[in-house]
Formats: sequence, C-alpha cells, structure tokens
Amino acid sequence: MLDFAIDESRCIQCGECAADCPVRIIDMSQGLPRISEQRQGLCIRCQHCLAVCPTAALSILGVNPDESAEILPPSPDGLENLIKSRRSVRRYRPEAVERAVLDRLMEAVAYAPTGKNERKVRFTLVDDPEVMARIRVLTMEGIRRAVDEDGLPDGMEFFAKFLTAWDQGRDIIFREAPHMLIASSPREATSGEADPFIALSYFELMAASLGLGTVWCGYARWALQSVVPELGRRLGIPSDHRSMYAVMFGYPAVRYARAVQREVQGLHRVRPADLEGGL
Repeated sequence: MLDFAIDESRCIQCGECAADCPVRIIDMSQGLPRISEQRQGLCIRCQHCLAVCPTAALSILGVNPDESAEILPPSPDGLENLIKSRRSVRRYRPEAVERAVLDRLMEAVAYAPTGKNERKVRFTLVDDPEVMARIRVLTMEGIRRAVDEDGLPDGMEFFAKFLTAWDQGRDIIFREAPHMLIASSPREATSGEADPFIALSYFELMAASLGLGTVWCGYARWALQSVVPELGRRLGIPSDHRSMYAVMFGYPAVRYARAVQREVQGLHRVRPADLEGGL
C-alpha cells in the first residue's frame, strides 16, 4: 500500500502532482488527486508528487510533507568553487571521522538518483580505523599469496610491486585512509553500471563540504573485486554485484591553497548540419 493521502483543506486541485508523476498514475478526474488500487503497483516511490505539491497537501508512503527539508538552492559561485577546488587526497590524518558526520554523509547519499528509483545500491562503509587497518593487512596478505602462487589475474601483475612498498611501510592501495566507502549494484539493476558512481559523486561533494578529503580508489576496487575477491565477500559485498567502486576518505593531512586551472576537453557541440538528412 502506498498510504496515499490528500488533505482536502490544503489541496487546491492544481494537478501538479499528476502532471509530474513519472509513471502517470495519479488521476484528477474527480477533482482531488487519487491513485486507483489497480495502479498502485506501478509507483516507483520517488515522492515527486509530495515534493511538487505547493501547499503540502499530499502525503505518500506515510511521509509527512511538513517534515520535509525546505529547498534552499546553493549559490552557483559556492557550488562552482567546491567543484573546482576539490582534490584527490592521498594523505590523511589517522583519527576517525565523528559518527555524527558519518551519519550526515550517508543520509545525503540516500538522495542520489538511481535508475527507476530502484535504490539497489549497497553501501559498504568502513567507519572504524582499526577495521580499515585490518583490511590493509588482509589485502596485502592476499596479494602476497597470489604472487607466490603465480595467481594474479591477467593484466594485474602490477600488484606485485605494491608488496615492496608495503614492506617499506607505504600503503599504495588504501593510502592510510581511516575510512572507506564501497558502492555496488547487482546485475539486474536497471542502471546498475551507473548507480554506484552517481552515489559516490554525491558522497565526495558532501564530504568536501564538511572538510573531509576523498580519493576514488581503483586499486582498492581491483583488489577486492579481482585480486582478493574472498576479502570482498567477507566485507559483505555480494558476489553478483559487478558494478562497484571504492572511495577512501578521512580528515586530510594536506591543505591545498588554491584550485588548479583547467579547460574543458573533448567537447563536441551538436550543430543543425549534423542532423541534416535521414538516417
């Protein structure tokens, strides 16, 4: 059941909820919005109807519209500065990020869009630096075993070089970060290839706004998915989750004084001439 309810004292019958419904299941033929029982199964639970209602007259899924956050768009200058100034951080302080900050980060990630609003992304969060330290040790033990048994996957022979750095006290894979977030999706997800990356993009921008450093970690992804997959299973990443990526994060041990300077590359503007003629 959708628990779809209309406060008749507030509803102005504007029809915005019906017009904005992605699957067009809201009916206005009787004046007030309604969803027939036969069409409720088509709802993707996006809450567009609740969000678009100008008078907070509509409730769905038991959500009270009066408790929803007010929309306060960030300034374009502020958001642009955040995007331009973020850096991939590879030097971290050892202390843990406070639980309240972690909870705020994960709450924000819940708002990342997914295909058909399926929300099948699994978030594997390492919130304890001691657990992160153990993951480092187990990963390197697995790599050493694979090297000794000549079992590194094709194309990943370079992982053998990480052992020398590790033995010298350097963590090339995880960068001594105190935390890690892995986002993964199952094969059957509608947009399973993209959903984890969208979620982690939301995560890293929110993290940057809170003064945290992040780095997208392909080494960790390959290690846990291909080189030491049994460790990935122990971390709780399901075996059928093929689209995944990892982000390391924590308080940075480096401070950047300014943004870098870049120009967009690979931009192709579609012109009318590109579409002349038939296919």
